[in-house]
Amino acid sequence: MQSVNPEGRLATLKNDEMEPNNASSPGMTSAEQPIQPGQPVGQPNAVQSPALAMMKIVTKNIEAYFGRTRALRNVSLDIPPNRVVAIIGPSGCGKSTYLRCLNRMHEVAGGTMTGSIQLDGEPVLDLDPVILRRRVGMVFQKANPFPTMSIYENVAAGLRLNGMRNKRRTAEIVEQSLQRAALWDEVKDSLGKSGMSLSGGQQQRLCIARTLAVDPEVILMDEPASALDPISTAKIEELIYSLKDSYTIVIVTHNMQQAARVSDFTAFFYVGELIEYDLTKNIFTTPAKKQTEDYITGRFG
Repeated sequence: MQSVNPEGRLATLKNDEMEPNNASSPGMTSAEQPIQPGQPVGQPNAVQSPALAMMKIVTKNIEAYFGRTRALRNVSLDIPPNRVVAIIGPSGCGKSTYLRCLNRMHEVAGGTMTGSIQLDGEPVLDLDPVILRRRVGMVFQKANPFPTMSIYENVAAGLRLNGMRNKRRTAEIVEQSLQRAALWDEVKDSLGKSGMSLSGGQQQRLCIARTLAVDPEVILMDEPASALDPISTAKIEELIYSLKDSYTIVIVTHNMQQAARVSDFTAFFYVGELIEYDLTKNIFTTPAKKQTEDYITGRFG
């Protein structure tokens, strides 16, 4: 089964249909046989290769296991650069497992995986896991600042782990990262305080700043706002939208309204399988699969 490439389906869309993203599609410009609406997921697209060359992440035939329990079934999914891809689906459908496979955190959780994942054309299994996780950072569902470290030290931790010894440069990167995470103005006068002294929403933005400090190419977010109040959630969503100019973002969420607000593309998973992957506006207004429609309209899940 070949990779599901939403850009293939976009070959027939006009540029003005992509205006909500304020960016042109990185997809094929002269596809002879684009994936058509309603075409089954995974069905071959005869001219995928031009688009695949522009994909940030290409995953093919991913099967993930915990012991003998299969969590993902033959998932093929392509992620374009500088876009937000949301993964939705009911609990236990494999969303977080897929996310963890992208930077090999699935192995840390005791799982195994088969299939192919490429980052800019490089097989991730050939990369040193430390280097891979520097390039593909992760923000977890529960904010996890280092409890014994100050706000400043939390952001600087990754830099020091990677050998940064220049104090002036470290201070510059810490400030830049906190600014990018929309947290600098709130903490600039209390950088020496414990990261645990911050509110839940601030702690999550601190963790995002810590991820940004090591200059990743991709940011994975696993339910980053699920435990936050509406105001903090709105700040996280605004941050996600602003970061896509510089990063590729993949977000797992149970909140379909959130997926509709922040993402360019949405993938619907069910029982470990990828059911549908398309432009977010298509998923939420004209889904090609009845299972997708039933889920987003609340008939199950």
